[in-house]
Amino acid sequence: MEVSWEQSVTDSINTIYLLFSAYLVFMMQLGFAMLCAGSVRAKNAMNIMLTNVVDAVVGSISYYLFGFAFAFGDGANSNPFIGTTFFALKDIPDTSYDYSYFLYQWAFAIAVAGITSGSIAERTQFSAYLVFSFFLSGFVYPIVVHWVWSSSGWLSPSSETLFGSGAIDFAGSGVVHLVGGIAGLWGSFIQGPRVGRFDAFGKPVPMRGHNATLVVLGTFLLWFGWFGFNPGSFGKILVAYPNTTSQGNWTGVGRTAVTTTLAGSTAGLTTLFGRRLLVGHWDALDACNGLLGGFVAITSGCSVVEPWAAIVCGFCAAWVLIGLNILALKLQFDDPLEATQLHGGCGAWGLIFTGLFAKKEFVIQVYNSGAAGVVRPYGLLLGGGWGLIGCQVVELLVIVGWVSITMGPVFFALDKLKMFRISIDDEVAGLDISSHGGYAYAAHPQENHPLFYSDYMGIQGLNDS
Repeated sequence: MEVSWEQSVTDSINTIYLLFSAYLVFMMQLGFAMLCAGSVRAKNAMNIMLTNVVDAVVGSISYYLFGFAFAFGDGANSNPFIGTTFFALKDIPDTSYDYSYFLYQWAFAIAVAGITSGSIAERTQFSAYLVFSFFLSGFVYPIVVHWVWSSSGWLSPSSETLFGSGAIDFAGSGVVHLVGGIAGLWGSFIQGPRVGRFDAFGKPVPMRGHNATLVVLGTFLLWFGWFGFNPGSFGKILVAYPNTTSQGNWTGVGRTAVTTTLAGSTAGLTTLFGRRLLVGHWDALDACNGLLGGFVAITSGCSVVEPWAAIVCGFCAAWVLIGLNILALKLQFDDPLEATQLHGGCGAWGLIFTGLFAKKEFVIQVYNSGAAGVVRPYGLLLGGGWGLIGCQVVELLVIVGWVSITMGPVFFALDKLKMFRISIDDEVAGLDISSHGGYAYAAHPQENHPLFYSDYMGIQGLNDS
């Protein structure tokens, strides 16, 4: 059947929009790399940047071979728990998915491994990154995607299987950020703190990142990329809502960009003043993490809440992050990038927030294209009943459980095989010199370490003798 020129133009614009969003999300890898590099000590800068590259390239292969199939493989044998078709993109494109959709979802998949890498920075063997990145991107994360984002998933808001609603996790506070955060929690817990992070009395010793410039640069790059992450999750921009004269997905895209901006800005400002009250000075790095925490939290409900609710989301996300950071120090939990607290804690809050503040009109627009006469649960505090908030809590719990029973044993096995944490001597010297043959910088005046790889090997020889 011949396609009309109007339909061809519509499809072309939607594809361009999705591809542009994919490029923006991929730009976040550069943001992650800069943020991570600035947040670690100079002697580990090359290592953390290389792990970001590894997350991208290894995740690309695993998501191509298995991940996309497990996430979206809905064939004749489709089921609510795992996809069964499209391995190595066989039979793609089809009537449901094309290459641009794969590329967009791939950009999400490699971001998950980047979150986890930050939690175990400065003390992890390079080979361990290869193992967990492949497994996380190719299996653990895609299963959660299938549950929530596949049309046949048991948590999907499209199928409305659970409580007549399904979980609303529009761009992945749970699917992406909570998954990465819980994986990082287990990795960091099994490894234990970095050498010298806590003194003999259990009090924390500051180990600040070496370059605030890179942290701020990475934060702004992530902010820029989030406009592909959240608004881009509509997938199609040219979808008109019935019974309206001027509204469609393009309206939702604009609103989503606004709620994203407001939540992040509110969280950044709240964290800035909150930390000022707690520590007595203005901290740029804390403000950057607070900003990102707001983005993480709003990612679930960005398309279905009013702008004023986004401000509430960001304000609460900031205090979730501040509180979890204080708790982490009390428990002697060491996450150099605060990834567990930021992505895990704020991601969990984002799921709950959506169940409280999702607006009925917006929910129907996003998930039923604004069809008239549709009745479905929405935010509890707006009179929408317990159905949606129940689904949000279920999603939170099953993600924590699933990631724990999959990634926990992987990290435990790597640790028992002595493939996880580097030796104390190598950690003190720095991963750059001990694992990568040199530093990211010629020298760094604040750290005492061998200048060249030959110097490091000489010191190792003296220690062995």
